[in-house]
Amino acid sequence: MGNVPSSVKQCLSYEQLIGEYPWLRRWLLEEKTITIHEYPKFVKIVEVGPRDGLQNEKEIVPTGVKIQLIDMLSETGLPVIEATSFVSSKWVPQMADHTDVLRGIQRAPHVRYPALTPNMQGFQDAVAAGATEVAVFGSASETFSKKNINCTIDESMLRFEEVINAAKERQIPVRGYVSCALGCPHEGPIEPSKVVEVAKRLYQMGCYEISLGDTTGVGTPGSMFKMLQRVMKEVPITALAVHCHDTYGQALPNILAALQMGVSVVDSAVAGLGGCPYALGSSGNVATEDVLYMLHGMGIETGVNLAKVAEAGSFICNALHRKTSSKVAQARGRTL
Repeated sequence: MGNVPSSVKQCLSYEQLIGEYPWLRRWLLEEKTITIHEYPKFVKIVEVGPRDGLQNEKEIVPTGVKIQLIDMLSETGLPVIEATSFVSSKWVPQMADHTDVLRGIQRAPHVRYPALTPNMQGFQDAVAAGATEVAVFGSASETFSKKNINCTIDESMLRFEEVINAAKERQIPVRGYVSCALGCPHEGPIEPSKVVEVAKRLYQMGCYEISLGDTTGVGTPGSMFKMLQRVMKEVPITALAVHCHDTYGQALPNILAALQMGVSVVDSAVAGLGGCPYALGSSGNVATEDVLYMLHGMGIETGVNLAKVAEAGSFICNALHRKTSSKVAQARGRTL
């Protein structure tokens, strides 16, 4: 190399490496596309305990208990409480009292109470019961879609389009869910491109927000980064939420990774209730108490009173005769 300056030697070395390893240039470019944002100053919590949390309970939870739980949660400062699901009682008997629940709750003026509506029949029933916001739930896994809502992904999109169009006519906002965003109990790891396709279609149809669900809790911060990195190229980050189950103890790390990517909406369930009836081995959702404790400790505002959420968690755990799954509630002695 003689008297060639060291900077030139480094350039020559780099070009030589690229020549010998063509994949290196692409890898370096991909690494540079990961954008780390500042943590949001405010995070919206979407409480899913009354619906996603209770739907998998084997013993039917009395309607009055469900209503009291929602009423207690309404006093915590939570802005969104998913109340129930208008699905067939044949498939999800726990939600058979959806109309009575939605009509029986004391609605707080600052709280929205969406209900899941998988098809037009569910949507019409929800509207008749007084629903002012609904949600549709798709999947990034073809197999899970068939087992969960008994149709292919493409067929589900046709159903959702009908629901969303009907909701638009009534000026009813629609939220969209994408299950199995980080893995499927039947297909294993899910390619981010599949998540992108479903999320993009739901957003283009008119869903104001897309919740990306780690249905079986198999995700890690690494897979969360990769998935969000792809999705946020097609759907605005302001329209994305994360919905994490805690099967492998990765829910909080995954939420933290999502916050670093710019997500500012998090789904959670009081006392860590939940589990999916069509995803064997799936444990509960991340506990709302635990999410609040982490966010407040980071100086991130939520507008939610942690102590009051813990009281609601204690109530429902006593009603279900079980211990809370919230680590924060356990540490504070709110166990049976």
